Amino acid sequence: MSGSWIGNRDIGSQSDDSFQYERQHTEPIYDAFICPLSKQVMKDPVTIESGQTYEREAIERWFNECKETGRKLVCPMTLRELNSLDMNPSIALRKTIEEWNARNEAVQLDMARKSLTSGSSESDILQTLRFIQQFAAKNVSNKHFIHNADLIPSIAEMLKSTVRKVRVTALKTLRIVVEDDNDNKEIMAEGDKVRTIVKFLNHEQSEREEAVSLLFELSKAESLCDKIGSVNGAILILVGMTSSKSENPLIVEKTEKTLENLEKNENNVRQLAENGRLQPLLTLLLEGSPEIKVSMASYLGDLALSNDVKAHVATTVGSSLINLMKSNNMQSREAALKALNQVSSCEASAKVLVNEGILSPLVKDLFAGPTQLPMHLKEVSATILANIASSDFDFGSIPVNPSHQTLVSEPIIHNLLQLISNTGPSIECKLLQVLVGLTNAPTTATAVAAAIKSLGAAISLIQFIEAPQNDLRMVSIKLLQNLSVHMGVELADCLCGPAGHLSSLFRVIGENITSTEEQAAAISIVAGLPETDAALTTQMLNDGDFIIVVSRIKVIRQGEMRNSRFVTPYLEGLVRVLSRVTFVLSDPTAISFARDYDLTGLFSELLQANGLDNVQMTSALALKNLSKESTHLTKLPEQPSPRFCGSIFSCLSNQPMMTGLCRVHRGTCTQLDTFCLIEGHALARLVALLDHTNDEVVEASLMALSTLLDDDVNIEGAVSVLCETEGVKPIFEVLLEKQTESLKTRTVWMVERLLRTKDIASEISDDPTVSTALVDAFKHGDYHTQQIAERALKHIDRIPNFSGIFSNMG
Repeated sequence: MSGSWIGNRDIGSQSDDSFQYERQHTEPIYDAFICPLSKQVMKDPVTIESGQTYEREAIERWFNECKETGRKLVCPMTLRELNSLDMNPSIALRKTIEEWNARNEAVQLDMARKSLTSGSSESDILQTLRFIQQFAAKNVSNKHFIHNADLIPSIAEMLKSTVRKVRVTALKTLRIVVEDDNDNKEIMAEGDKVRTIVKFLNHEQSEREEAVSLLFELSKAESLCDKIGSVNGAILILVGMTSSKSENPLIVEKTEKTLENLEKNENNVRQLAENGRLQPLLTLLLEGSPEIKVSMASYLGDLALSNDVKAHVATTVGSSLINLMKSNNMQSREAALKALNQVSSCEASAKVLVNEGILSPLVKDLFAGPTQLPMHLKEVSATILANIASSDFDFGSIPVNPSHQTLVSEPIIHNLLQLISNTGPSIECKLLQVLVGLTNAPTTATAVAAAIKSLGAAISLIQFIEAPQNDLRMVSIKLLQNLSVHMGVELADCLCGPAGHLSSLFRVIGENITSTEEQAAAISIVAGLPETDAALTTQMLNDGDFIIVVSRIKVIRQGEMRNSRFVTPYLEGLVRVLSRVTFVLSDPTAISFARDYDLTGLFSELLQANGLDNVQMTSALALKNLSKESTHLTKLPEQPSPRFCGSIFSCLSNQPMMTGLCRVHRGTCTQLDTFCLIEGHALARLVALLDHTNDEVVEASLMALSTLLDDDVNIEGAVSVLCETEGVKPIFEVLLEKQTESLKTRTVWMVERLLRTKDIASEISDDPTVSTALVDAFKHGDYHTQQIAERALKHIDRIPNFSGIFSNMG
């Protein structure tokens, strides 16, 4: 019989095996059911003038062919000429065929259900599945028959087959069966059918493609959207497929459409957002009902977002979130604040929110009474403001209230400070972070420092370094670090007080751990205090603070902290603090400390800290201070009294030559006791720095070397030492190469001292470049530099000694 397993097709087109199989299992077909033209079971039989019955579509095609070819209009079976094209429906035959089909299909569907078992052969299962595909594709009512025959669970069972071809065919069959049929889709929601389909998304391409196509059909039903989304990992896998470059573009497109369907479900929208597909959530935030907006805002606050995504979110829904934050509904405000807290934590998004006008309502919330906004929400507001304040924005130009005050206006800073004094540690920490952000920029830091000074609040801020909460202590130290540049004197006064806050800082600095951000900030505070504050330095000496500093420097130099990213600012701060000792060398305690810890040797070693310009510069300046003290510390030899004969006869009064004396300081010198630069390695290292690319390092080195050419030392001996260490030529090279005014002034002074040595002057007189540089200084320098340049030019005979242009000046 025809039309069973593979549809109503020509019987001759079926395989012999299939035809024999069908004849054994279905009701026999009658010849009257077959159209003589199409050779298929008729659906719409009609009878023509000759009395013959045909499929309407087939006989119409025959009539048209006769007309087109100009042939006589005849009956295709009897060849009898026809006078009429009338076609009379054969209603009785049609009803009989339909009844036959119904009986036949019932048998076929029952047979199909029995064939879809694990005991059936692969070929039988595949043949059955193909039959169901064709049967379902005929018309919508056939899908109802499949539903009523309870075939869908049997088809789904075939997804567990060990044969890939069976699994692929089963997926395709299910897709055809559920297409445009919600009842059949609902059956797919039962049990673990959807979970099984999702698993195929991780299989090879043919199974994956069929699984996506089936999920797309299922996702057209809202109830199935929830079911698909509830399968662990389903949405993540689908999102991943949309961004895969190896997938078939058509499958990617179908996956996109599937995800669009899944967006109908709120829970799916959350999952999509969690897996990087944020737009559906943002759309609901913009267009959803008030309840949905609150729900989406709250969920947005729970998401972990990259900085790029935060900026996109701020641009898309920043204004909506700010409006939600201004709502009178506390639940809405809490959800909005939660989302804004998440979104505001990167600079790009913070700037967007500022432009959208977040500052005014945020400040209003912070300063509102507890009845208007609970304290836990004030903490969130403070966190958002801290996030925004840390961005690179000119907060001095943005009004935050009707009075046109800004975040750095004195009344606002006063209110912040009062709020800090009247809240708990958690919100105190956030508010201090606001001040840290505002003091990160020099322009706003000045205004904040001025407000703190006017309120006399420095001591209140310093007290936080005693806080037991690590985060509160950390942020207070960072704030003081920023303020130390603008109010160093005030901070020094507070730190030197009886409360012992300075010792608290040094406890942090001296913690025996890898250098941390907190330690770097703490040492930076001390480093920023006025170097000329002798009382502070003396207190630090008496308290043993410098001992901590020396020990930490040595630990770093030994390489025990090199893995910390804060080691550089930490070391820079330590060296700056230690250099304070060299500013109070008139104090015997400072001299003893410098000797006990060989500061000359230590600073000399630090000159070799390549890549750390600030360390090298500070060390060179410290060596300058130590070297200037050498003259006072050097022990001059006692000259023996002349013998009796020598006192009478002058030819016998010559003093014996003394050996082992310093050629610069004319006495007994050591690096340890008199801080002499030429007794250790400092001189060669200072000379090496003259080739540095940083002019400030070069100038610091020149300042240290200049101490060897001062009026109170033996300049001739110093020049001799500089020649031996090959230090003369680099000094002249600085004169020729460096263009900054301060460097030029410093170098001209040193060159004039060097040219007092006749051999050097004679050699340099033939160098036109040096002459040109000195002439330039003579013409364009300040008055003092012109004086020195004139003397230098005289040494090389470029100006005659009787010139006297500046002879009135010493």
